[in-house]
Amino acid sequence: MALTIRLMKTGKKGESKYRVVVKEKRDRRDGVAVEILGALEKQMGGKVAKQVNMERVKYWVSVGAQPSPTVKKLLEL
Repeated sequence: MALTIRLMKTGKKGESKYRVVVKEKRDRRDGVAVEILGALEKQMGGKVAKQVNMERVKYWVSVGAQPSPTVKKLLEL
């Protein structure tokens, strides 16, 4: 089972919010997640509000989960 840390889209049309989740690599974007690690939200001015449990992210990376390129860039892993 190959795990990946990636974004899952939530929110209304035009007000996108994202969750940082651990999922099996072959699952669809909005499918069931193994664990929700936090949330990201775009704010006015292009800033990104982050609420992510970095301890859990580090744990999942240590057991073999691969972060997606977008998550790697946002979380500076």
